[in-house]
Amino acid sequence: MSNSDDIKPDSAKGFALLGHSDQGGRGDGCQVMINKGHAFVGHMFSGGFSVIDVRDPRKPETVNFVAAPPNTWSIHLQTHGDIMLVINEFDFFSQYQSETDYYGGSVNETGDQNFAAGIRVFDIANPAEPREIGFMPVDGKGVHRIWWDGGQYAYASILPWGYTDHIFATIDLSDPTKPREVGRWWIPGMWTAGGEEPQWTNRWALHHGLEANGIVYSAWRDGGLVLLDVKDPTKPEMLSHLNWSPPFGGGTHSCLPLPDRGLVVVADEAVADECADGVKYIWVVDVREPTNPVTISTFPTPSDADYRAKGGHFGPHNLHENRIGSFQSSDLIFATYQNAGVRAFDLTDPFAPREVAHFVPPAPKNWTDYRQGRPRVTHTCDVYVDANGLAYTTDFCGGGLYILEYQGSSQR
Repeated sequence: MSNSDDIKPDSAKGFALLGHSDQGGRGDGCQVMINKGHAFVGHMFSGGFSVIDVRDPRKPETVNFVAAPPNTWSIHLQTHGDIMLVINEFDFFSQYQSETDYYGGSVNETGDQNFAAGIRVFDIANPAEPREIGFMPVDGKGVHRIWWDGGQYAYASILPWGYTDHIFATIDLSDPTKPREVGRWWIPGMWTAGGEEPQWTNRWALHHGLEANGIVYSAWRDGGLVLLDVKDPTKPEMLSHLNWSPPFGGGTHSCLPLPDRGLVVVADEAVADECADGVKYIWVVDVREPTNPVTISTFPTPSDADYRAKGGHFGPHNLHENRIGSFQSSDLIFATYQNAGVRAFDLTDPFAPREVAHFVPPAPKNWTDYRQGRPRVTHTCDVYVDANGLAYTTDFCGGGLYILEYQGSSQR
């Protein structure tokens, strides 16, 4: 528990802090899902996931923690109805203390550490007591992130042996107790075990993709944006590939399709301290013709403080993903900016996005990041906005869960 009255944001406009949780002393948080009045938070350094009762957003209460297997990440998860999917992947930060090593090239070297690799399925009919009911193993280093909003198929980034890095996979969930891979796609050059050779020297790897109307809009780190036709989910086919790195710094991380407007919002992740990898942007891409995507604008870079000099990462990370049952809008976009907190943007004019709100938490009091020499500033990681306009944000390094009320217009 913690008292939100004791928390003074570094900067705030258009957001009010309602509640805060230290997540049972495990303040590091990555992806957050809200379901059945509970927040499910994957941890970056604490090895598992936590469940926080948020039915009273002013008094959140941590009610459970489920540990991951040794040397294993469970940083990302998905919920829908009574089912939750949790990734299992090798804990890369136990191997790569230098961020340059992790983000700079292929991460699929073999190793002798024991870890779990795959997708775990939990029954969350009782949200405070997740019950494991299934597991899909991956022959490799595991699963990084999943997109699943109900239905038969989930879409995941997986890291099998024999590939340079994470590739795309379709997962059949018709029997949640026995999920199985039924489709696969990768950028030519990634399958080294099949004799392919990459034509790049940086890191081309799928972070994740979101599906809308039979198209998956996928982010490929330094490889940019790829649109995949999944009308037959077992046979993904590329529709188009757009990459702005170089000249821009890469790190393409998150896509938010807005199919009613023929747009996709794409965030490039800042992965180096003090913008050593360049200033990163959130791009607006016109995809009315999915075989020919065109960038038309970028979101404004936060300028209310000198975040570049603040230390740590300054730049985009995650986008609120307009999930079923959550706040959904094609005009109001929520994004996290790491040391610059969480931001809301008005996209009414796609050629001139403008910022309308922000909340920058203070530096975490309890530091969970076990890497040496990391700058002790907030690193806002993920944001989930519920149907009532409450924004739940996590901190990568130890700040816990912040529950914010957006006080601007609720355009939909």
